[in-house]
Amino acid sequence: MDPGSWSLPPEEIERRSFAIIDAEAPPHGWEPRPWSVIRRMIHTTGDFSWMETTRMHPQALESGLAALRAGRPILTDTRMAQAGLGKRRLALWGSAVDCLVDDAAVAEAARAQGVTRSLAAVDASLARMAGGVYVIGNAPTALFRLLEHVAAGRVRPALVVGLPVGFVNAVESKQALVEQGQIPYITALGRKGGSAVAASVINALAELAIQAEEKQP
Repeated sequence: MDPGSWSLPPEEIERRSFAIIDAEAPPHGWEPRPWSVIRRMIHTTGDFSWMETTRMHPQALESGLAALRAGRPILTDTRMAQAGLGKRRLALWGSAVDCLVDDAAVAEAARAQGVTRSLAAVDASLARMAGGVYVIGNAPTALFRLLEHVAAGRVRPALVVGLPVGFVNAVESKQALVEQGQIPYITALGRKGGSAVAASVINALAELAIQAEEKQP
């Protein structure tokens, strides 16, 4: 194969990928802004099922975009999710991205309490999380713990991206996120999830924020 047909700049690969997704996607009822989020989830995974399983709180986009533009902190449950976030985009507003899962104090707390480090990391992040965004792409225990703190009034994130993956409690934790009525969320029903797709949601929001600023006079 001629290298000219496959050695393309990243921007061109992304442009063509989105065009293919738009062309191949079956009819759907998603409005342009939420569709741009789901389209990036599809782009990240090659999986069109996100069109059917994704759930977004009515205030998810506005609340998430406001948090990004205000430079609120972004916390993740895995280093993989942290690494997948577009730091250049987020740096435009000064949002710090943090993950406490391998923090020494968190590891010690997890051992002492007999819980997962993901759960202990949520506990340790409460003081940093107010008005921020929590991105969960791996651990159902992290999502359940976060929802406990929300229900108790200890924290109120602007947005929770809840996409834990797996066969044990992933389905249940995402359903609990949908059923709670206190905080905006973006999630997807079922077993599928993961750090990469969770990060892609934030990257899509950052792109929407950039586009909104470019439109301003």
